[in-house]
Amino acid sequence: MSLRFYKHKLLLDEGFYYRKDLPITNNRFDVKHVAGDYKRGASSDTKVYELAKQEKRLLVTLNIKHFKALALTSRLTGVIGISPNLTLDQIDKKLTALLNKSTQKSLLGKLTTINK
Repeated sequence: MSLRFYKHKLLLDEGFYYRKDLPITNNRFDVKHVAGDYKRGASSDTKVYELAKQEKRLLVTLNIKHFKALALTSRLTGVIGISPNLTLDQIDKKLTALLNKSTQKSLLGKLTTINK
């Protein structure tokens, strides 16, 4: 049985790359950037997480340790931590692959990491 495609909603953290830098992910999913789209630069990690909850978006960040404690506090969002050792191309492909194989709720209330 194959999974039905779900168009995940993502929120890219302020320190993360912009959505234009991730063409595959941006084309396939609903992607927004904290600073680029919401104009909320310099927001605290807690405020960024609250925005992700409010918008029901998965938060994508390079600052895994900053969101580790928050990741398990809500089933309205989840945190995807990306290794800073990956190239943009690797991030784009690995993030898309993760989201393609994930159901609507499988990443909620969790911290998921993408490494080399």
